[in-house]
Amino acid sequence: MRAKIDSVLEKLVLLILVIMLVSVVWQVFSRFVLRAPSTITDEISSFSLIWVGLLGAAYAAGKNLHLAIDLIPEKVVQKRQNLFNGIVFVSIAVFALTVMIIGGFRLVQLSFQFGQTSATLEIPLGFIYMVVPISGILICYYSIDTLLNLRKLNKA
Repeated sequence: MRAKIDSVLEKLVLLILVIMLVSVVWQVFSRFVLRAPSTITDEISSFSLIWVGLLGAAYAAGKNLHLAIDLIPEKVVQKRQNLFNGIVFVSIAVFALTVMIIGGFRLVQLSFQFGQTSATLEIPLGFIYMVVPISGILICYYSIDTLLNLRKLNKA
């Protein structure tokens, strides 16, 4: 299941990156060559950046490429590697659940409730913000799956 999610997420992030690239190239072309700048490319590239950033973070979490800050000396961590890995992955899952999933759904709900739309494309911003809880769900899934796989390896 994890490999399938990785594959879909990888292709989705690549597609969004291509959309962003085409949007920026068209903006530069229309502004400097046609002398008539496009009005929609700014929002398309901004929204694409939001989506590629958050989905890319979920993909990186799935590949265990997330940012790590070493606060505890490495010798201490090596002695209790499983404990510290458990703390890290539980912390990531709790953050993703509380901030990204619960907070993200609240953000989406409020955006739809107040009828917020983008200035140029007039897309409801709730659709744009939907990437926050989606990424949170993916990060939470990856953290829990990694934690369970670590436990299986330790029992074997």
